[in-house]
Amino acid sequence: METAIPVQRKVPRPRADAQRNRERIVAAGREMFVEFGAEVPLDEIARRAGVGNATLYRHFPDREILQREIVCSVLDRVSEEAEQALAESGDVFEALSRFVHVAADLRIGALCPVLSESFDRNHPDLFASRERMETLVEGLMARARAAGQLRPDVAYGDLMVAVSQLTRPLPGSACPKFDSFVHRHLQLFLDGLRAPVRSELPGTAVTLEDMRRA
Repeated sequence: METAIPVQRKVPRPRADAQRNRERIVAAGREMFVEFGAEVPLDEIARRAGVGNATLYRHFPDREILQREIVCSVLDRVSEEAEQALAESGDVFEALSRFVHVAADLRIGALCPVLSESFDRNHPDLFASRERMETLVEGLMARARAAGQLRPDVAYGDLMVAVSQLTRPLPGSACPKFDSFVHRHLQLFLDGLRAPVRSELPGTAVTLEDMRRA
């Protein structure tokens, strides 16, 4: 008697229109979280994305699922941009600069309030995206430091805190008004990271471990 071979069912791929709707919801959610905060009504996000409420809730049954998807998408995007810059130019500091400027375009600092105390920061998806970005940036900084491009008295935490502060809109100001200033100030910051050292920094470098403990 022949042994029946089990049939493996293929997981159906999402339809192209469903995937587009999902991407539009994530993009609209990121914009509105930046502009109005993490408590913006989900119905307003659906309206900006150009989809119905039912479509939004079909993809994201609750606010935390949408928040996590938005944060993961931002972390993945900035990681991809840095990896692409390194592959294209081979210049480690150029890749680090691309990471910083894309993080500014995506307003990574303005998304920090989304990660409230009730948010599951250790969800596997978020953990994977965060670890990818941390490993990449730490590696870029180490290579730039070894190549004499990056001053030796700065670490991961110094970079990320500065990026977060410089990409977070000032209270009471519309985000678009800051575009012309943000990249100018970030470039000044990046120039200050370059070796050789021209000044002595107060305090000590903030490492990734320091950030995790905090």
